[in-house]
Amino acid sequence: MVAVSWCLCGKECRYDGTAKPDVQAMALAKEGALCICPEVLGGLPVPREPAEIVGGDGYDVLDGRARVITVSGRDVTTEYIAGAEEAFRLCCESGVTCALLKANSPSCGSGCIYDGSFTGGKKQGDGVTAALLKRNGIAVTTE
Repeated sequence: MVAVSWCLCGKECRYDGTAKPDVQAMALAKEGALCICPEVLGGLPVPREPAEIVGGDGYDVLDGRARVITVSGRDVTTEYIAGAEEAFRLCCESGVTCALLKANSPSCGSGCIYDGSFTGGKKQGDGVTAALLKRNGIAVTTE
């Protein structure tokens, strides 16, 4: 079973209220893939302020060494961790072994995320959900 980011399936759930439809993700969704949006699962609204990881990456957030902060300075770490945990729970419940998640996201990014400066810069690392899934043996890739 595969999990895919809901925004890649055409659902308007990104921070700015848009979707980022991806042909492969939409095909997987039609085949029964588990569609998830960790930010929404964590209780964040649509739309919402942009957020980035400050002080590390998703592994650091999970381990309490970094925070997820919005552009106005609001700490949304708790919501990001809650969303990652709920996404992981749903993946376990559904037998997910791999996930296709949204690139660069502070939640779903795999291998590369925004750098925490809100300038569009990027750095190596994983988002919170991607890190939790990888840490637990679920393969993660981006579109």
